[in-house]
Amino acid sequence: MPDLSPLYTLLAHLLPFECMQARFMQQALVGVLLLAPMAAAMGIMVVNFRMAFFSDAISHSAFAGVALGLIFSVDPNWTMPVFGLLVGLGIMILQRHSSLSSDTVIGVFFSALIAFGLAIVSRDRTLARDLQRFLYGDILTISDGQILCLLVLFLAFLIFQVVSYNHLLYIGLNSGLAQAHRVRVAAHQYIFAGLLSLIVMFSVQAVGVLLVTAMLIVPAAAARNVARSAGSMFWWALLVSTSSAVIGLILSAQDWARTATGATIIMVACGWFLASLMVAGFRKEQTA
Repeated sequence: MPDLSPLYTLLAHLLPFECMQARFMQQALVGVLLLAPMAAAMGIMVVNFRMAFFSDAISHSAFAGVALGLIFSVDPNWTMPVFGLLVGLGIMILQRHSSLSSDTVIGVFFSALIAFGLAIVSRDRTLARDLQRFLYGDILTISDGQILCLLVLFLAFLIFQVVSYNHLLYIGLNSGLAQAHRVRVAAHQYIFAGLLSLIVMFSVQAVGVLLVTAMLIVPAAAARNVARSAGSMFWWALLVSTSSAVIGLILSAQDWARTATGATIIMVACGWFLASLMVAGFRKEQTA
C-alpha cells in the first residue's frame, strides 16, 4: 500500500490548526476532499434527473449491506458498496424495462431494502449497535485503504465526467432526443447509476444514512440559485461542497463545538444555501 504520510504532512502545513495535527483528522480531510467534489457533481445530475429518491434508496440499502457483512463475517466496508452498487444497477434496469414510473420502481426497492435490513437486524439485536455508526456516519474513522479506494473512484468519476458530462445534461433534458442524436443513453445511465451508488455509499460513511441525500442536493441547490449557466453551476456546486466539507470538519473538532462531523458539514452547506437565496432574491429585485 502506498505511503500517504507526505500528503498528510503537507495538509498539516497548509492548515496549521491544532486539530489538524492529528493523523485521523488528516485522513478525514483527504477523505472529504475526495468525496465532496464527487457528491457535488453527482448532485447536479441528481437534481437534473430528479433522482433524489434514488439516492435515498441507495443510502438506505447500506443497512442491509452492513448487516449481511456482519452476519457472514465480511468487512461491512466492502459488503456495503458492493450491495449498494447491485441495488443501484437493479433499480436502473427495472426502471428502463418496466412500464411503471420511476418513483414507483424506486419506492418498491426502497420498501424492500428497508424491510430486508430490518429483518436481518431483528435476528440479532447486537447488530443494531454496529449499525449505529452508519446511521450517523463517522468520517474520522476512515482508513488509508478506504482513501485509496476513494482515489480510484475519484479517477473513474473524473474520466466519466470529462467524457459524458454534456451527454448527461442532454439526457436529462430529453432522453429520446439524445438517443436520436446517437447518444448512448442506456450506457450513460448505467454507468451514472453505478458511480452514484458507490459515491452514496462512501458518503454514508462520512455523514450517515440520514444526511447523505443532503450532501448531494444542498450544494447543487445552492449553486442553482447563484449560477447563470450549466458550467457555472458545476463550479459553484464544487465550491459549496468542498468548502462546507473542510470548514465543517474543522469546526466539529473545536473544543467549543464537539459536534458530529457529518452534521456540521451539512449545516455549513445549508448556510451556503441560505446565502444563495439572498443573492437570488437580490438579483430578482435588480431585474424587476
